[in-house]
Amino acid sequence: AGSGTVCVACRAGRVDSDGYCEHCGHAQPRERDHLEEELGSVAAVSDRGLRHHRNEDFFAVSATALADGSAATVAVVCDGVSSASRPDDASAAAAAAANEYLLEALPRGTHPQEAMHEAILAAANAVNALAPEVPGAQNAPACTLVGAVVSGGLLTIGWVGDSRAYWVPDDRAALPRRLTEDDSWAAQMVAAGLMGEAEAYADVRAHAITGWLGADAYELEPHTKTFRPDHPGVVVVCTDGLWNYAESAEEMAHVLPADAAERPLHSAQVLVGHALDGGGHDNVTVAVVPFAVPTGPAA
Repeated sequence: AGSGTVCVACRAGRVDSDGYCEHCGHAQPRERDHLEEELGSVAAVSDRGLRHHRNEDFFAVSATALADGSAATVAVVCDGVSSASRPDDASAAAAAAANEYLLEALPRGTHPQEAMHEAILAAANAVNALAPEVPGAQNAPACTLVGAVVSGGLLTIGWVGDSRAYWVPDDRAALPRRLTEDDSWAAQMVAAGLMGEAEAYADVRAHAITGWLGADAYELEPHTKTFRPDHPGVVVVCTDGLWNYAESAEEMAHVLPADAAERPLHSAQVLVGHALDGGGHDNVTVAVVPFAVPTGPAA
C-alpha cells in the first residue's frame, strides 16, 4: 500500500502509508490476506477467512531431490497462535525455517523422517528467536506446524499442535485416513478414555492446544510418521481453519475434488472455498500434495 496506489474499493482515492484509502477510508487487502502457490508436484492456498482481521497462517511448498536423484516434494503449513504476540510472524518464521532445513537435509541423504524431526526443531528455534528480550513482558510468539515430504515411494509426516494431515486415495472406494493426532485438550481426553470423541470436540475447551512452537512452550515433542501407500492419492495438509469444516477423513475426501492429483491448485482452492462457505471463522490454509506409487524395479 502507499506510493499513490489506487483504492480497490472506491477506485478513486489514493492509499496512504498505513494501508487506508484517503478518500473512503477503506482498509486495503494485505498481501498475506490471500496467498496461492503451485509447483508441478504441490500447491497451497492460504486465506484470511471472513472473521479475522489478518492472516496468521503461513505455508511453504518446494521441490528438491534426494541424494540418489529421485524427486522429493515438501509442504509445510503453520498456524499462528492468536493469543500470543506476533502470531503472523511466528507462522512465517516456522514455515520458512522448516522448509529451508528440509531442502538442505534431503539432498545430502538424511532420511526424510530424521530430516522432518530436525526441521521442526529448526522451526522451533526460529520462533523462539522472536520472543521478547524481557521474559514475561508479553506472550511469546507461537504457532503450530504440520509438514509432509513425498519422496521415493515414502510419505513422511511431522507435526506439533493441531494442524493436520489427511490421506485421500485417488480411488475413492478405498478408505481415507487422518495421519496426525492433535496436541489438544480434546485429543488428550479421548486418548485417556475420559470422553468420547464427539463429546470431547463439542466441549468449549476442545481446541485448547497442548503442544506448540514458541519460547513458552512446554517440552517440545515433534511427532513424525512414515507411510508407504500401495496406491496413489493425495496428502491434504491444513490448519484447523479448514478441518473445522471437514473434520473426519471421510468428510475431507468428500469435499476434495476427484481429480485432485491432476489439479492440486484447483483442489486447494475448492477446500478453502468450502471453509469460507461454511462461515470462514478462522484463517484457512491447505496444501495438496499428490502421491504417485513408484513403478519398476525400485518399487
